[in-house]
Formats: sequence, structure tokens, C-alpha cells
Amino acid sequence: MTKALQDKRIAVLMTDGVEQVEYTGPREFLEQQGAKVTLISPKAKGEQVQGFNHADPADKFTVELTVRDARPGDFDALVLPGGVSNPDALRLEKDAIKFIRDFGREDKLIAAICHGPWTLIDAELVKGKQITSWPSLQRDLQNAGADWREEQVVIDGKLITSRKPDDIPAFNQAIQQALTA
Repeated sequence: MTKALQDKRIAVLMTDGVEQVEYTGPREFLEQQGAKVTLISPKAKGEQVQGFNHADPADKFTVELTVRDARPGDFDALVLPGGVSNPDALRLEKDAIKFIRDFGREDKLIAAICHGPWTLIDAELVKGKQITSWPSLQRDLQNAGADWREEQVVIDGKLITSRKPDDIPAFNQAIQQALTA
């Protein structure tokens, strides 16, 4: 039986401080649908990324590809999980921002949840876009030119955004629908 996302390749870009469920929830869903998911980070391949359950350290995850070696052309979609310190750290990583920006310039699917959309500001991908996020990012996104919405999932072209862990099921469905359309 063919799975809905058979042959789809998904990049997940993250580093220490990632909200664990915003990584594991989409990854497990996408893999169950047949996608090949790759954990990409500014850290070196084989190093560990520290996940968090809110403010508490949780599991560690092994980096599968360093962002310096990652190419948007090798992937069908990019997932940007949140957690406060994960996107805050990624914003300072030139290679991470370039990867995100290149994904947007190649008009590929980008899905960001919670604090994940923060990196989209630095990648210059929010101006004129309808977007949602964790509420504390509202002003930052608006100041960068986004039309911020208080909705579970917001889809604007190839950009999917969501607010929080409770929205993961709808976030996952939006990613699947976008990749099978």
C-alpha cells in the first residue's frame, strides 16, 4: 500500500531548546505517512540537540545533517519547530537563516509552529504574508510586515504556520495536504 507522502523528503531545522513535541509530533506523523525526515542543525552531524518540555530538559536528538551541508533542492518541505531558545539561537546562525531564505526563494513548502516563525523574520519571508505564531511573536511579525492572525493554522501560499502544541494535529494535516496537492 502506497503511503500519502511516499518519496517526500522533509527537513526539520532545529537546535538546543526545541519544544520536543513540536519536533516529535510532526516527525512521527510525516514518517507514518511515508516521508523521509532529516534533522538538520547548525550542530555537526552526530551531535545532540537538547529537547525541552516547556522549561524542563527532555530528550536529546541526533543531528542527521549539518545545515552548512544542507541544500533546499534535496527536500520537498522544511519544518521549523518552536521552543523559545531554539529559534532565538537559529536567528544568530547565518547558515540556518540562509537555508530558510533559500527555501523560500525556491518557493518550497515551509511549515513553522509556535516560536518557529521567528526565524522567518530574519530570512525576510514574512512581509505581506498571513501568518500565526505563539502570541508573544505577534508584534515582531507585524513589525516585519506580516498580517498576523489568531488561528489554529494559517496557510499563505507555500507557508504554513501554527500557534502551539495543541495545534499539532491540524498543523500535520495542513502539511500533508500541501504535499499531496
